[in-house]
Amino acid sequence: MRDGNGRKIDYIRISVTDRCNLRCRYCMPEEGIDLMRHEDILTYQEILKIAETGARLGIRRVKVTGGEPLVRKGVSQLIRELNAIEGMEDVTLTTNGLLLGDMAPELAEAGLSSVNVSLDTLDPERFSQITRRDRFVDVMKGIESAVRSGLKVKINCAVMEHLSREDVLAFTEYSVKSGIPVRFIEMMPIGQGRKYHAMDNEELLKILSEEYGDLRESTEPRGNGPAVYYTYASGAGCIGLISAVHHKFCGSCNRVRLTSDGFLKLCLDSPAGVDLRTPLRSGLSNEELRCLMEQWIRVKPESHHFLSPEGREGELPLSDGTREKCLNMNQIGG
Repeated sequence: MRDGNGRKIDYIRISVTDRCNLRCRYCMPEEGIDLMRHEDILTYQEILKIAETGARLGIRRVKVTGGEPLVRKGVSQLIRELNAIEGMEDVTLTTNGLLLGDMAPELAEAGLSSVNVSLDTLDPERFSQITRRDRFVDVMKGIESAVRSGLKVKINCAVMEHLSREDVLAFTEYSVKSGIPVRFIEMMPIGQGRKYHAMDNEELLKILSEEYGDLRESTEPRGNGPAVYYTYASGAGCIGLISAVHHKFCGSCNRVRLTSDGFLKLCLDSPAGVDLRTPLRSGLSNEELRCLMEQWIRVKPESHHFLSPEGREGELPLSDGTREKCLNMNQIGG
């Protein structure tokens, strides 16, 4: 389907939990957060009903997210059932990689096509500083297991002001040697992320060009996201840049998000959306759910306002059932 601005909406990111086994500084405070009650989190049956309804509306791709999605029991079976939905073309997952080493084979067998692994440094010591956990080795084992299992793998690196030239070049060298694309993602001012500032795309490209010579923009499709990819003259390695704040791509945005407690969120930078959990548990019919989702997707905000001094409020009304919007990415769904 198309929203009110004519954009084709065919992609949904579904958060299955707000739990996480890391404590990344830009995502949540060291002491953690108040977790949702288990009864407030959507059941897999509810998630599947929403996904099936989305497919009827034209959703063709699903990204399973968290928190950390692999900490929720039964997620491989959920992926299998998402794949079985009529009209669904691709099911992928984003993860911090800690549990991927053991789970990659069953995820691949369930029909998962690819994983995005969040990894902000290749330095084990800096990894511990960023995540507050000494688990770098487990992440690397997870990536290796995913590759062996036949999953497509991309690495997502959050770009903070502390990202050094050495970090950038280490990731680039890793991509050249492994063939795994690395995407540098601009830090967004959401939750704990408001405390950090991002290295600009131009600075990243300058570092890469100085070290490796001319970069070539790649037009090869590499997923559902808005990354701009670059390769080198040798053809080895692939670097992606996602700069949602300073180089926004709202005009081509194709996605909505479902939080783990059932809120259909239309834009990361807006509270606009609708609570689906409450009406679902009150006996909403399949047709009523379709109409409700269609109604709200049509009023998806035109763009974010991260750089606007007025902030993000007041753009759209909320549904009567809307709960307080989440503050951290683990609650929204990364």
